[in-house]
Amino acid sequence: MTLSRPVRRATLAVHVVASAAWLGLTLGLLALALTATTTGSAATAEAGLWAMKLFADLLLLPVALLTLASGLVLALGTPWGLARHRWVWTKFWLTLATTTATAFALRPGVNAAVAAVAAGEPLPGTTDVLAGPLVSLTAYVFMTVISLLKPWGPTRRGRRPGTRPHRHGAAAPAGRAR
Repeated sequence: MTLSRPVRRATLAVHVVASAAWLGLTLGLLALALTATTTGSAATAEAGLWAMKLFADLLLLPVALLTLASGLVLALGTPWGLARHRWVWTKFWLTLATTTATAFALRPGVNAAVAAVAAGEPLPGTTDVLAGPLVSLTAYVFMTVISLLKPWGPTRRGRRPGTRPHRHGAAAPAGRAR
């Protein structure tokens, strides 16, 4: 299946916007987590955690799923393929892992922190609130960089018969040297 040019461009635009939104939301979560964990005010900490809960419950998962879905459509509908290039394969697995972590670790962690603070208890482990956004941000920046640089060359599946790797990992026709 190959996407037509207009569909490919529209899907690419959706993917880039969703990915940028995910990165921006994560930066916002990190700022709120830092505020909640470093403030001396219980009211400020609670407000920061409630804002994190809104981001996590209403925005993060839909944006994550849109990023994953549009990336899959692009991978399967373009010559890049899903398993032909190491950078695409790496992005797929990292996106799947971070989407799963958002659903099953980050959101429940934020919700538990909000419940504890709302009940008048101290914030349960500052690293718990900070770790999710920090790890996610690192993963998203890494995925953005590999999207731009496209390192590592093709996978075994992506190498075609009669080609040999170039110096930089890209495959060249067997009869042509660089």
